[in-house]
Amino acid sequence: MTTVIKTINLNAWYGEKLALIDVNTEIEENKITAIIGPSGCGKSTFIRCLNRMNDLVDIFRYEGEIIVDNININDIEPEALRKNVGMVFQKPNPFPKSIYDNIAFGPKIQGVKDKGELDSIVEQSLKKAALWDEVKDRLKDSALGLSGGQQQRLCIARTVAVEPEIILFDEPCSALDPISTSKIEDLMIELKKKYTIVIVTHNMQQAARASDYTAFFLDGKLIEFGDTKQLFRKPVEKSTEDYIIGRFG
Repeated sequence: MTTVIKTINLNAWYGEKLALIDVNTEIEENKITAIIGPSGCGKSTFIRCLNRMNDLVDIFRYEGEIIVDNININDIEPEALRKNVGMVFQKPNPFPKSIYDNIAFGPKIQGVKDKGELDSIVEQSLKKAALWDEVKDRLKDSALGLSGGQQQRLCIARTVAVEPEIILFDEPCSALDPISTSKIEDLMIELKKKYTIVIVTHNMQQAARASDYTAFFLDGKLIEFGDTKQLFRKPVEKSTEDYIIGRFG
């Protein structure tokens, strides 16, 4: 197995507040890794470290190493890093543009000008996001007219349009109904053939259904990390078991 993300003694602060404590992880290529834990445990802070989204927060700082593809992320321009490590957020955030322009936006910024090439990227990206058949006849319509679940798949299509290697999902289904949630889970399982996926989720069933590996965070610490089936069936740590069965969180 190939490790594509590695953190070494990762500590992170918001001002004086310590948010992550000595986090050591290795995330494998073409797998889905779920990050679970109660609110405020450091899940979102952790994945936002991986593509330097936290750099946008003035009071944030971190120590330790974050390695992506054997390169320290501090040695990569943030824009280049975020192209390679895409992100899908909790609430769908389509641009107030047409469906087509939402997908073509990133490739255009990267210098793609040929209409035929853009058409192909838009079609292939929407197909990868399992949305093409639903929107192919309305590409000029506003993306804001799509349902919540469709908007989230559009955001996934927009992310894959710039050909990342890694996709981070920060609770992508928390605002969606069960049917849309199921579609996103099926989509992630399909996408892992080409991409490495890290998903923050509050939904234990989602982690159990969709992920290959699971990391349990508590109070900023990585308590347990392992094969999802093993971790859910027979966790090593008592606090992991307590969280999974709902004693807290």
